[in-house]
Amino acid sequence: MAKKSSISFICLSFIFLAFAIIPLQCDINENDDGRKTYIIYMGSLPKVSPSSFYSPTSHHLSILKQIIYSGGNEIDATSFLVRSYKRSFNGFAAKLTRDERDKIAQVEGVVSVFESKTLHTQTTRSWDFMGFAENVTATKRNSSAESDVIVGVIDSGIWPESESFSDENFGDVPKKWRGTCAGGKNFTCNKKIIGARFYGDEGDSTRDKVGHGTHTASIAAGNIVHDVSFYGIAKGTARGGAPSARIASYAACIGESCTENNILAAFDDAIADGVTLISVSLATSKAYGFTDDVLTIGAFHAMERGILTVQSAGNDGPGEGSVSSVAPWILTVAASRTDRRIIDKLVLGNGQKIMGISINSFASNGSKLPIVAKLGGSKKCPRFDAENCYCFDKDLVKGKIVLCPMLLLENTAKSHGVVGVITPKGEVFVVRTRHDVAVIAAHQSKLSFRNRGKGVIDPIFNNAGGGAFVTCTDEWDDDCSVMVSLPSLAISSKDYDMVNFYANSTKNPKAEILKSEAIKDITAPIVVSFSSRGPNSIVPEILKPDISAPGVEILAAFSPVGPVSGYDEDKRSVRYNILSGTSMSCPHVSGISAYLKSRHPDWSPAAIKSAILTTAKPMKKSFSFDLVGEFEYGSGHVNPLQADDPGLVYDISKDDYLEMLCNLGLNASDVKLISGENYTCPATSHRDLVKNLNYPSLTAKVEALKPFKLMFNRTVTNVGFDNSIYKVSVLPNSKVNITVEPEILSFKSLNEKKSFVVSVVGGEISYQNVISSSLVWSDGTHNVRSPIIVMV
Repeated sequence: MAKKSSISFICLSFIFLAFAIIPLQCDINENDDGRKTYIIYMGSLPKVSPSSFYSPTSHHLSILKQIIYSGGNEIDATSFLVRSYKRSFNGFAAKLTRDERDKIAQVEGVVSVFESKTLHTQTTRSWDFMGFAENVTATKRNSSAESDVIVGVIDSGIWPESESFSDENFGDVPKKWRGTCAGGKNFTCNKKIIGARFYGDEGDSTRDKVGHGTHTASIAAGNIVHDVSFYGIAKGTARGGAPSARIASYAACIGESCTENNILAAFDDAIADGVTLISVSLATSKAYGFTDDVLTIGAFHAMERGILTVQSAGNDGPGEGSVSSVAPWILTVAASRTDRRIIDKLVLGNGQKIMGISINSFASNGSKLPIVAKLGGSKKCPRFDAENCYCFDKDLVKGKIVLCPMLLLENTAKSHGVVGVITPKGEVFVVRTRHDVAVIAAHQSKLSFRNRGKGVIDPIFNNAGGGAFVTCTDEWDDDCSVMVSLPSLAISSKDYDMVNFYANSTKNPKAEILKSEAIKDITAPIVVSFSSRGPNSIVPEILKPDISAPGVEILAAFSPVGPVSGYDEDKRSVRYNILSGTSMSCPHVSGISAYLKSRHPDWSPAAIKSAILTTAKPMKKSFSFDLVGEFEYGSGHVNPLQADDPGLVYDISKDDYLEMLCNLGLNASDVKLISGENYTCPATSHRDLVKNLNYPSLTAKVEALKPFKLMFNRTVTNVGFDNSIYKVSVLPNSKVNITVEPEILSFKSLNEKKSFVVSVVGGEISYQNVISSSLVWSDGTHNVRSPIIVMV
């Protein structure tokens, strides 16, 4: 990441044949005088008596006045105050020098000070694939209760005129709504989109100019819209998980850029406005500590108000430990494929057919066109550049199909008369930024993703001015198809070599690139390569990601002014577009969470999360090099209908989370400030007790090559039947002995709680080794499953 690192639109959004990106770093957060925007987090708002008065902004300015000096003389601090957070928690953003940052961190009442990084933003078949069919949910759905659910979407805004957001047949706005429609220029709310705000000096409207926020909002809570497609591809019904729910849009991203101070402001407003849950398809390129990450901070204060935050796992896979959403109070979602794949086909002049991947909306009408055997070179375009498709000689390529070993973001093939492009999967990828061209070989990109760190940014939107990126390569099992701006497809390296031979050995080589089509994928669900992996690098005892959901080739609403593919020459305008990424998987779970909240309004955020996790469908490991499948998908694949009736839930209170922070070793005074109460860390606080947080999965880290004995304490709440008896079963693993005490839990009433202890005893575990198992509590109707992970 560049210094102003990125919360990414976690959408592999406009997908290109580019995998790893090396940008030229430029710190766009730094002023000429060396000041940068920092976030000063001060925990919860202080509780004051009715007779007292506390002004957060005045307090923030007084702190700045103590710190900021110019030539030894006090100056006006207001010019350096960027924003006060004063509605749902306490803190502010300010422009500071490094020395001022260090000083302000020592001020009493300040929990943390960190630079405001820039994050970037990363359906027909998907709901049916999960068993959440329209006709099934209609019988169980309570539209009246669902219309009281308000989904807050923090993203790039929304396109209010989309059919997915029509307010036809919607009643009055819920009485609990405390927000407003401050959508800005040329923006009007309705009874579906009931709230709108935008942030940042450059923004003037909540209207979505890139399409990302419109897409994610419609997946979570879009209306039921029949007969939609992308130029006839993936034709069907587009709908959200909670189509009767309301939407509040918080445009924290200006185009492709989402600064942390704006994101935290969006959380501050969304919580105070009274949203029911928050959907955030954003992520950083790496995990940060709990007091240094705005998503973690915002989600904590949402949790204490009874609001669940659902977040994308990230698109930095398949690197080990690449998941950046790591807080236990966030529901972190990985991306998987559905049983619908979008493919394309190439037909050579000799009749041979080759299957490839692309989202190609252009019909060939049976015409075979000439293939350029050798691009050669000329004064207009030197040979090396021509052969690598850096440039094109119009006289050589006009009206022809070209073979390109790589594609450029600023590819000018179309304007030079090229009518088709054939490229190999997983060979060499080129990304042209506004400053330079980076060329990365496939084996290098693999290393980059395994060792992602400073200087390597998210494959989505980059600071240097690119578009959104993901590669779907044969190395990674043909994860997904790429959106193209002219007839194009990617084929295997073997097939590419064969086509190249055909083009160079045939007198008049020709080919036809067919329009893309949908086929059945019997291997689904399977986690895709780009989805970020565990283990949790900040708190290994918390299994992340939590769950997997559809995130590949998802058709949903889009902004008609948004870039369809991201290629410079693509001027198409669409109402519905096909995108891939954990940006798409996140709102699927947001929609399911909204549905569950309408069915169970008394459930806490942790109870909703537990219901989703413990009813998930088991999955198989997707990639052999992943240490364990749970690091890909967490508890498994989301199972919406079963989550409505989980039987038992693992509930977690605010005090439970605070105790975990104490066990993690956070400063006791900081925990007190975060709590907003006179909270005191237990005297027994110890790092080993973190694993006793009442999480729906059981995870621990042990020393290598030493025998171990682990004890996990858990408590479940009965939300199934009165007078029910649950018996435990454990998936055996020869490397450990797992016992549960007691083995039977008897409940007499609903909401009754019962506790149990899980013991895991094992011998020596070598480095790079992970043991996995699971336990299931069953009453014959409900099966409450929890993964058990032991790692070195």
